[in-house]
Amino acid sequence: MKRSDWGQKEQQKPQLAGLNKKVYLCRQIKITDMAYTQILYHIVLRTKHSAPTISQENASSLYKYIWGIITNKKGHLYRINGMEDHIHILSDLHSSIALADFVKSIKVATSLWLKQSPDFPDFQGWSEGYAAFTYSYKEKDVVLNYIKNQQEHHKQENFYDELRRLLIENKVEVDERFFL
Repeated sequence: MKRSDWGQKEQQKPQLAGLNKKVYLCRQIKITDMAYTQILYHIVLRTKHSAPTISQENASSLYKYIWGIITNKKGHLYRINGMEDHIHILSDLHSSIALADFVKSIKVATSLWLKQSPDFPDFQGWSEGYAAFTYSYKEKDVVLNYIKNQQEHHKQENFYDELRRLLIENKVEVDERFFL
């Protein structure tokens, strides 16, 4: 078989109206659809009613748990940090997963885990919404350092002012109902 015939097989078709026809059947080659993405997501989750229920002493165990969730979703966690009433996540996510599904899986799994953990006895749940901002990899270090320095940053700015500023900087319409 010549290389140009590779993947083809000659078969005899039954006689059709007295004609002998040759048909070439191509071997089916499955080509996987590829999606090439390079999008970083800065995700902000706050606790229900912004209650200070994530103790800084035990937050690292929550962060490790979220790292596992993101890894299982074929994402990569670049940085996670937060305060008693909210967390910041910098990650990418697999192109086959919608952002809303990604955030929902983190919130559902961690809610169950936190409520069962004796280290977070006052945790009641996450707020209904979330904030998510996209960044390019060129901006990664700036966002990474911003998340890394949350404790220092929040000595000068509370969560509501921080979130309002992030929304405005990223040209997201501010829904004042969120801040009531």
